[in-house]
Amino acid sequence: MTDTRGRFTCSPRRYRWLDRVTKLTGVALVAAGLEVGGDTLPGIALAALGVAFGLATVIIDKQ
Repeated sequence: MTDTRGRFTCSPRRYRWLDRVTKLTGVALVAAGLEVGGDTLPGIALAALGVAFGLATVIIDKQ
């Protein structure tokens, strides 16, 4: 899943599913962070992790 330049790549179909899963996981983690308490350290950590998951597919190129 890497090309000659070391970038992650995948087929368009796999990218769509991976994009959906990471976005939904990110939203769930942000919601969990808000449920725990958005002004607490665990809440902020969960929200930050959710944002990271939501943006994970930005670094993947479609073939």
